[in-house]
Amino acid sequence: MTFAAPSHFAATYVEARERFLAAAAARGWPVVSHVHPAMRGAAGEDLAIDVACMGPADADAMLLLTSGTHGAEGFCGSGAEVGLMHDPRFLDAAGASGIRVVVLHALNPYGFSYLRRTNEDNIDLNRNFRSFSAKPPPNIKYAAVHDFIVPPTWPPGPADVARMVSYIEAHGMLALQAAVTGGQCEYPDGLFYGGIAPAWSNMILRQLLRDEGAQRRTLGWIDFHTGLGPRGHGEKIFAGGDAAALERARRWWGADVTSFEDGTSTSAPLTGVNFHAVIDECPGVASAGIALEYGTLPMLDVINALRADQWLSNTPDAPEAMRTAIKRGVRDAFFQDADDWKVLVYDQALTATLAALVALAAPTTGNAR
Repeated sequence: MTFAAPSHFAATYVEARERFLAAAAARGWPVVSHVHPAMRGAAGEDLAIDVACMGPADADAMLLLTSGTHGAEGFCGSGAEVGLMHDPRFLDAAGASGIRVVVLHALNPYGFSYLRRTNEDNIDLNRNFRSFSAKPPPNIKYAAVHDFIVPPTWPPGPADVARMVSYIEAHGMLALQAAVTGGQCEYPDGLFYGGIAPAWSNMILRQLLRDEGAQRRTLGWIDFHTGLGPRGHGEKIFAGGDAAALERARRWWGADVTSFEDGTSTSAPLTGVNFHAVIDECPGVASAGIALEYGTLPMLDVINALRADQWLSNTPDAPEAMRTAIKRGVRDAFFQDADDWKVLVYDQALTATLAALVALAAPTTGNAR
């Protein structure tokens, strides 16, 4: 029987969660659900980070799969996870590997449900994993573009359009991308806001890593993302760490693993990324991770979808028709509801996951603690 990857991608957060829980139940995988203590979903539903596990609890190696770090990107990651949980190729390889497999569904359930990239506090979770013991340094480059990147009206007025065009002409599109996406903690009503304290999702992930990851010898992580690069292409972006972790990632997933730290990635340099949780909570574990980043729309279209959604968040009395159109634009920027795109996504997810299983099961995968 042919494996039908598109059938595992859902249309809503509610449906995605139901499919994930049903897949785990069908496999007999135990699930721990962390229900948000304060927020409800767009349809009044529970918002939860659900974690399913298979394999020996005392295995030396662990593979972590995560979806929905960026809310609306969860349609892609959830589809990949649910597909894997139905795919004999993955299930057989995981069972034979002898490693621990941990699948986390919807790290940011609020953003997934409400079609936002950010969480309930407008925090970009992949900029929130930083030390808050001291005030984070200001992002001067973002400060220079905030006023026209998040304009007071939508669509932007002529003056804001002119300022953005002038900036791109003077500095280039890549410089604008870097200024906007790098992460900032000064503008809670702005884009790529890192927050001023650890978010709820941050704390749940850290606890999971302490419980499941800290005792391993080796740990691999694939975090599913969308919105950068050519349509349907899954760029393997190094999740972070030292030179040994980068070497490990390229050994496990291939020489085409890119890094925003050395300029080989479509991603600009970022601050506060979630892989810092592994570094902090799993000291001594030989770890490596990638963000598997799938392209959707051109970069400027993605940025404009985020600009519109931030304006909408800052304008609660916006007309309903405009709200609907903006949310549709966000969904399209991070999820292509087309079978060809879903097949591309799933095939690359399967390849990356099988490669991780092989690498983690090898006796020389990482360095002994």
